[in-house]
Amino acid sequence: MTTVIVALGGSLLRPEIEERHTWLEGLVSVIRDRASMNDKIGIVVGGGAPAREGIELARPMISDESHLDKIGIAATRLNATIVREALSDAGVPVSGTIPKSIDEAVLLLEKRQVVVMGGTNPGHTTDAVAIRFAVSSGATKCIIATNVPKVFDEDPKHNPNAQAHDFLTHDQLLEIIGVSEHSRAGVSQIVDPVGAKEAAENGLTLNILDGRIIDLIKEAIVDGDFQGTEVRKG
Repeated sequence: MTTVIVALGGSLLRPEIEERHTWLEGLVSVIRDRASMNDKIGIVVGGGAPAREGIELARPMISDESHLDKIGIAATRLNATIVREALSDAGVPVSGTIPKSIDEAVLLLEKRQVVVMGGTNPGHTTDAVAIRFAVSSGATKCIIATNVPKVFDEDPKHNPNAQAHDFLTHDQLLEIIGVSEHSRAGVSQIVDPVGAKEAAENGLTLNILDGRIIDLIKEAIVDGDFQGTEVRKG
């Protein structure tokens, strides 16, 4: 039996992603298959476009970043509910509620094979939540499923010659992504620096991959060739 936590970027549920219904069906199929093999899977879903749109709508009236974060958290829980209901309807043994804390999620994962959640508290991105969930549940790894194929040393949108990495140490990842503090609601990076720092402190392996390709998520869960970036102890 393997315990793995998956952080699903909210961008993966956006209308702009082609065949997103097929993508969701594929995700359900992978999770159902792994649950049938007695794996335990925790899924933490990001807010994506609904979070950013809600935050930007409210920003002219709300200056407190923690209040804006609460809008983003509500969006993550909406997305988590979509994923949870899809899994439940397919007969996957998923928890009946969306946990609001790491402790609650860990307890639910002891009783159920699959737990789906969104954000928890202001200042904590869903990447950080997933990493803390992985550490607290004794997971073998945390999979960061995003909309880019690997970690680059620079933003490839700005530098077409940016170098992609297959393997990084935690320290190397932190050098690339920068400071480990939460600054502004709605801002997204390939991996949240706060979560990355906690992964480094706990020696937690991260698999960072293109979550738009469902087979890569499956490969990461089963320790196959997920074609992304693995981050591990140096």
